[in-house]
Amino acid sequence: MAWYHNFFHGLPQAAWKAAQTEEQTQLDLELLVETLDFGPDDRLLDIFCGYGRHALPLARMGARVTGIDISEDYIAEIQAIAKAEKLAVTAVAADFLTMSQSDFGSNDSFDVAYCLGNSFSFFPRPDMLAFLTRIAGLLKPGGRFLAHSEMIAESVLPDYQARNWQPIGNEGDESILFLVENEYNALESRIDSHLTYVRAGETQTRTAQHFVYTLAELRRLFTEAGLTVIDCYGTVDGDPFSLGDEAVWLLARKT
Repeated sequence: MAWYHNFFHGLPQAAWKAAQTEEQTQLDLELLVETLDFGPDDRLLDIFCGYGRHALPLARMGARVTGIDISEDYIAEIQAIAKAEKLAVTAVAADFLTMSQSDFGSNDSFDVAYCLGNSFSFFPRPDMLAFLTRIAGLLKPGGRFLAHSEMIAESVLPDYQARNWQPIGNEGDESILFLVENEYNALESRIDSHLTYVRAGETQTRTAQHFVYTLAELRRLFTEAGLTVIDCYGTVDGDPFSLGDEAVWLLARKT
């Protein structure tokens, strides 16, 4: 069983939600609209959709969105909001790699897909290829895919931090103290993170693993899966990627 099957509950889940700002979400949405080239009533696939911070606003714009996430709590939250607002959102609690094809709906071809929120680093090479191949198989010919990662080699290694800590939460809320200790496994190109979350006397710990790829390695994997990388951004505003940028956004088209 992969580490992420038992990660997303309790304080880590609360911390992730508290760390997301309305400004960042709005910038994400603007990039999605500008790069994915979809229109009203198109079918969108949100991979690792979380609590729906992208899926729900896009559905309010008129898109039909299918969101996949392993967190049952997050999916239940999306389903409740979609039902209350009568939005065209299908939310499924499942592991994207192993879920049944029928769970994607009777019409399993999507116009576009995206994977945001730094979830695009969970997999070793065989699983990453399977992940990308599944995405390509679900897209219509010419369909676009946008992936975001803060864990590529050109971003994380120049400023590698073995330890870090920060408070998470809005002013006036009970903040969560987040501490991380990282170990870099060079032979596996993997960062093993030992995470601690503290709030109001409660402490929870987790271990996460992120696989570090160069951009060239990712492009080769995309190509092997049937996806052609057509652009590479270093900021959410769409600026070209440069060495040391904190994150990357890869835009691809189904070959």
